[in-house]
Amino acid sequence: MPGGDAREAAKTVTGSLEALPYLPELPARGPGADMIGRTAGMLAELYAHVEPSGWRISDRPGRDTRRARSWLGEDLDALEEFTQGHQGALKVSAVGPWTLAAALELRGGEAALSDPGACRDLTASLAEGVRAHLAEVRRRVPGAEVVLQLDEPSLTSVLRGSVRTASGYRTHAAVDRGVVEGALRTLVEAAEGPVVVHSCALAVPFGLLRRAGVAGISFDLSLLTEGEEEAIGEAVEGGTALLIGAVPGTDTPLSDPAGSVGGVRTLWRRLGLAPATLAESVVITPSCGLAGASPGYARAALAHCVRAARSLADNPE
Repeated sequence: MPGGDAREAAKTVTGSLEALPYLPELPARGPGADMIGRTAGMLAELYAHVEPSGWRISDRPGRDTRRARSWLGEDLDALEEFTQGHQGALKVSAVGPWTLAAALELRGGEAALSDPGACRDLTASLAEGVRAHLAEVRRRVPGAEVVLQLDEPSLTSVLRGSVRTASGYRTHAAVDRGVVEGALRTLVEAAEGPVVVHSCALAVPFGLLRRAGVAGISFDLSLLTEGEEEAIGEAVEGGTALLIGAVPGTDTPLSDPAGSVGGVRTLWRRLGLAPATLAESVVITPSCGLAGASPGYARAALAHCVRAARSLADNPE
């Protein structure tokens, strides 16, 4: 979400989204509120600090770790205030193990992705940190069914071996798909509840994510290619939820709600899926976060998602 006021963001989200409110992230506050720093602050027995090149693993918690944890605590306080008596789904987010490994630097300045042992340690630390974070959310909002979203925008690049090294002249080797799947499964098991993986990149690996045990896959509809449609159909038939980014994430004139989900209806027809399954299989979302939007547009986009979803449920064909 845009801005830096945790209470205003929590009030907007919980007021707009009764069925699936979420814990907002406010990266405009600076390092530690960004998605990498926020998740680095959740890690168990691993710490990170800010360098000019990005976040780097540290020997001990420092100012940057403390700031990240303080902001997360502030966000949780605001969420707790506006979810009193809430019953049902509540979504929280963390960066997934592979995007984190691609972004976090080792002490020498190279990405953790360059070291398989570091990747394993990072996955274990993240799993433990996420477990503690979800327990805290459940304590604060006892009626919530907590849904964990893992943000993995770098996942496809990790699988393809296209993540650049620190020098920029080479790329890190592609990680074996079985290793990638295993790390994601570790996070699914740690969550002890539904897990959604979000990627706003091209070529989301739908089959791999399903094998890892995720309950839902979140993607940008505008980036979908025809070659991925079969995998999407298999996902739906296998019971995987789709969180479809159909509403622009930055300021733009919004069409009528029914028009925003026209592409979803078209996709369903091409897949030969029963229109009646739309309402139980699909969640309508912004395309990729709202941090770059104006506050007014962010509020309008969330309300638009609700109206578009209602249009899809009322008139699936």
